[in-house]
Amino acid sequence: MDHLPDDNSRYKDVDYWDERYKTEQCYDWLGSFSRFQHLLEKHIKKEDSILILGCGNSSMSGDMYSAGYRSITNIDYSSVCISAMSARHSDCPGMTWHQMDVRQLSFPNESFDVILEKATLDAIMVEEKTPWEVSPETAGFIHKALTEISRCLKPGGLFVSVTFAQPFFRKRLYARTEYNWSIKQYSYGEGFEYFVYVLTKGEELSPEDAALEKKLLEDSRSPPPRITTTQKDDKEDFLSNIDL
Repeated sequence: MDHLPDDNSRYKDVDYWDERYKTEQCYDWLGSFSRFQHLLEKHIKKEDSILILGCGNSSMSGDMYSAGYRSITNIDYSSVCISAMSARHSDCPGMTWHQMDVRQLSFPNESFDVILEKATLDAIMVEEKTPWEVSPETAGFIHKALTEISRCLKPGGLFVSVTFAQPFFRKRLYARTEYNWSIKQYSYGEGFEYFVYVLTKGEELSPEDAALEKKLLEDSRSPPPRITTTQKDDKEDFLSNIDL
């Protein structure tokens, strides 16, 4: 593909995305909205106020709008992306676009019913090579993002995370009492399974997830041997290079 970077670390570089968005019209990580629409419709109401993180040039925002979700705020850290997508959807009242860092959301507390991300956190972890030990830098980045997400959710609001990351690894990041949410998981896809995590603000972690949090806090032993996967689906292979 023309847009593949020379090194996966460039997926974390805003300059790379700015250049890519100047020519690329659309790319949907983990498949289009229609592939997991049935799962979202069970949790998200048409009248909900929705924030989409790292919207990119995905068709998801437009597809959700067409499906009846009319209060959608989109953010991305690429100003080129935001400018292009805003122009493309100028005929969609109720849809807004903002250049913003997920670690510093400029919204008041309890602003949204739903905050949704699809592969945005996966891209942040692009340089991580082991599921057992995330680097301090990346862990700090993710923690800031999740803290901001929790802050901006209304009581009872949902953080919906669409990702390739298996529960055994992704729950290690999400299962923290301080985020003040419960975790449920779903999956979709044939051949390669993708996951949808629905985290509800104001609900306690399940006993299983609370035990996981406790274990992670107490466990100072060396990480177990690496587990890898050979499954691939997306044309861009960075997803299969991060075993998270």
